Amino acid sequence: MSLHTPDLTQFPPRSPRVRLGGYVILPRMLDKGRALLAGKQGEYHYNCPLDQRFLEFVRIDAEEIKSVLSQSDTNVLAWINAHAKHARTGPEISAWSTWQEQRSPDNLDAREYFNVLHKAVAPLRTDIATWFDILDADDFASFGGQA
Repeated sequence: MSLHTPDLTQFPPRSPRVRLGGYVILPRMLDKGRALLAGKQGEYHYNCPLDQRFLEFVRIDAEEIKSVLSQSDTNVLAWINAHAKHARTGPEISAWSTWQEQRSPDNLDAREYFNVLHKAVAPLRTDIATWFDILDADDFASFGGQA
């Protein structure tokens, strides 16, 4: 790999809120994929359910993206835009990304799982309401922060 390879045993991947080409989730997924290929993924998982939300939106297989992960974010984005089985417009990307940022548990099982995570990483925080909130808090706490 190259200088683009994050070591997820030392630092978390980028927040799911960080955007590339307007897409949330994508930079985090790229970090996890690059770390996986370098054997530095730690406890993070490439092609997890969060990654799959992005992959389903653009209709690209996670294994296909691995072939271009050694390239820069800009080049990977260009590859995704060229190979997406469903090309998305700017407004579609923006709406989808905004919806992802606001997603919260939508059923009882998901709510119970969310509450377990919340209690484990930031039990005193009352501002955690979305999946992105809990991921950010977990990343922070996993590397020594007091959430």
